Amino acid sequence: MSIKRKRRFHAEVATSSLSDIMFFLLLFFLIISTLANPNVIKMTLPKSKTNEKTNKQYISLSVTEDKKFYIDKQLVAYEELEATLMSKINTQKDQTVIVRIPFNLQVQDLVDVLQIGVKNNLKFVIATSPK
Repeated sequence: MSIKRKRRFHAEVATSSLSDIMFFLLLFFLIISTLANPNVIKMTLPKSKTNEKTNKQYISLSVTEDKKFYIDKQLVAYEELEATLMSKINTQKDQTVIVRIPFNLQVQDLVDVLQIGVKNNLKFVIATSPK
């Protein structure tokens, strides 16, 4: 005569803590995504009614209020600006240069930068912030 046990083993997965883990992961990625800012150089850009976004690869040229020039977050002297820009363009063909310049700088400062693009037949775009 065989004796049967009434207790059977049932496999269980404790899912009560999974919702807490997912919440903390979501919170972590939200905080990290706000810290990942491609434009680290802080400046107040000119405002415009229409803004277009580019999906192309671009080179960022930033000018600060104290007239320091940065190409992709790398400090460059004005005298070396054209050579450095052309070396970046030569490594990656058909690129757009996005010029980030504060709204309160003189127009002559913008013209000096844009003349480099005209001289070397480059595509320059001025970055603006929405109104």
